[in-house]
Amino acid sequence: MIALVGVDGSGKSTQARALARRLTARGIPATYFENAGGRPLWNRLAQAFGRPDGVALFGRTLYPALEATVRAVAMARTVLVTRLTGRTAVLDRWTWCQYVIMAARGDRGRRAVRAAYAIFPRPAVVCFLATSPAVAQQRVAERGIDTEELTHLRALDAAYRALPEFGSFVVIDGDGDPEEVAAALDEVVSPLTR
Repeated sequence: MIALVGVDGSGKSTQARALARRLTARGIPATYFENAGGRPLWNRLAQAFGRPDGVALFGRTLYPALEATVRAVAMARTVLVTRLTGRTAVLDRWTWCQYVIMAARGDRGRRAVRAAYAIFPRPAVVCFLATSPAVAQQRVAERGIDTEELTHLRALDAAYRALPEFGSFVVIDGDGDPEEVAAALDEVVSPLTR
């Protein structure tokens, strides 16, 4: 399993999909897995009920639990499919992403989520796409699906860097153009795929 993590707008999804395609083209069957918590869905549902976002709809206690449960189901599916097929899994987000979003929002229950998520295996390599919050905000705006506040992106970046595991992540400059980021990812994963 190869995990790509980083703030919203860092290019995780784009790069993870492309990496899975490149690995498969090189004869290493790989599958892309999105391990999201469902925030766009919850936000759309909230807006249908006249609320600004999922937190406003479900509350500060229920929303993180709902998000963590959805992410856990996605990660369980990832592990199951990977083990059944033997394919290399390229992960868009992993356990740390839930801890980080909860820390950035100031949610309670982070220890409980960390304990529950201990069942999930650690990927062979974790790449942190280090993207400046301003660049990430611009990318989020360009994709036109949602928006991100600069203060929230800064909080996410700080929370990733504060993780006890951060020192074991491979840090890749996510501010570069997509081809540069892809080349850096290929260099990181090439020893794993020989």
